[in-house]
Amino acid sequence: MGGLLSVGPDDPRYEDLRRGENPRFAGRPERIVLVSSAAEIEQVLNEAVRDGSRVAVRSGGHCLEDFVSDPEVRVVLDMTRMSGVGFDEERRAFVVESGATLGTVYRTLYRLWGVTIPGGTCPEVGAGGHILGGGYGPLSRLHGSVVDYLYAAEVVVVDANGTARTVVATREPDDPHHDLWWAHTGGGGGNFGVVVRYWLKSPDTEGELRQGEAAAPERLLPRPPSEVLLDTTVWPWDGLSREDFVRLVRNHGAWFERHSGPDSPWCGLYSVLALTRRQSGALAMTTQLDAGLPQAADMLRSYVDAVSDGLPVRPHSRTLRMPWLHGTRWPGTAGDGDPTARTKIKVAYARRRLTDRRIGTVHDHLTDPAHDIGGGVVALISYGGRVNAVPPGRTAVPQRDSILKVVYGSTWQDAAQDAEQLGWVRELYRDVYADTGGVPVPDEDSDGAYINYPDVDLADPAWNTSGVQWPELYYGEALARLRRIKAEWDPGNVFRHALSIPAAGA
Repeated sequence: MGGLLSVGPDDPRYEDLRRGENPRFAGRPERIVLVSSAAEIEQVLNEAVRDGSRVAVRSGGHCLEDFVSDPEVRVVLDMTRMSGVGFDEERRAFVVESGATLGTVYRTLYRLWGVTIPGGTCPEVGAGGHILGGGYGPLSRLHGSVVDYLYAAEVVVVDANGTARTVVATREPDDPHHDLWWAHTGGGGGNFGVVVRYWLKSPDTEGELRQGEAAAPERLLPRPPSEVLLDTTVWPWDGLSREDFVRLVRNHGAWFERHSGPDSPWCGLYSVLALTRRQSGALAMTTQLDAGLPQAADMLRSYVDAVSDGLPVRPHSRTLRMPWLHGTRWPGTAGDGDPTARTKIKVAYARRRLTDRRIGTVHDHLTDPAHDIGGGVVALISYGGRVNAVPPGRTAVPQRDSILKVVYGSTWQDAAQDAEQLGWVRELYRDVYADTGGVPVPDEDSDGAYINYPDVDLADPAWNTSGVQWPELYYGEALARLRRIKAEWDPGNVFRHALSIPAAGA
């Protein structure tokens, strides 16, 4: 491998580097190459294609399925060494290498320029997969999806001859690589090539640059709130009947039905309602609100009161006021957890609140005494707002009218519990969406699933009886274009995994 930094099975680092963040999966690649440049990526890909070796790419290692840890993967490209964040004067855009973690991105952008991107809550997630899968987070209702700010991507691709080359694709309409840029605005990781770096800036400033006016860096990305209110509200399970549970979740969903338009004054509010199993003792909701809004404290209280309306138990709330950057590490929203936790996650976009039948189904699974397991949760995560101001076709993220992301999951430590834990979350999801074949088929209530929370069960006819194929659930009307781009830019299907986009004609 020449001068490449390569780790093999005989290296003491191998046991760590062959694993991602979900200990359910651990690959056995022949080598893990910690690349430091596009040229090195090209070299590794050329050798792998020549040798017929399956490759995978890892930035943060937070993939929820075994895409990188697949037993067939022989070479892993680890992007850890490519973690820079800065400003590119030539392109007048912020540049983020794909190995940078979200925490590094937030700290660097804010400390040096006072700006940020509306990304996720897990500081250790890598930007490489997060951005191109259509990342979102606490500021997305206020500023949109991360991909709405993607100006360009540098990508190492492999042509029909098996030769790797590096291209830069931009959102400029006359760019001959424009389709490749578009695919990276929600097309999901492991599909088209290896992302080297991203350039990010708001589309609102490009007209000024074309007229010869170079906008200052501080105007090229959103400014976060200077301070935020961070609230935790808890309702004890004791005293909540099934009807009370349904009312609580109905109240929550109805509030977001009313307050998720692109111009809502409530776009500065983000919350996660965690519906945990009864043995946890309580249901909890964490909320972040821009503290600079007029009467922010009153707004927060109004929101909590609306969710609690009509319940027989009084919630307990604790509110902190915190500078925004420090708030990104607040345990109530920061999502990085126990590295020993085995995880299974399933997700659905909700265009409206869950129906009472679906809420009741959630209740029954959370309280089922036949499954005495911990770690089960259904999380209702706020969405919509400015995300829904962008037409679906402008990016590869087609879900542009949803109000919530509904996450179904469980975490556990003991591998002996795998079958029970997986069975519990799979049956829960199937039963919630029983009227649409066990999956969130796009209709007036749902809009498919989110590729950054991949779920191989959607491709399994035992769990998806809807007749709607898994790529449609993730990509909707964007699928046909993504398939054409896949065929053009990865004709040899070098970049593939269990849920990789099938090329047109495949």
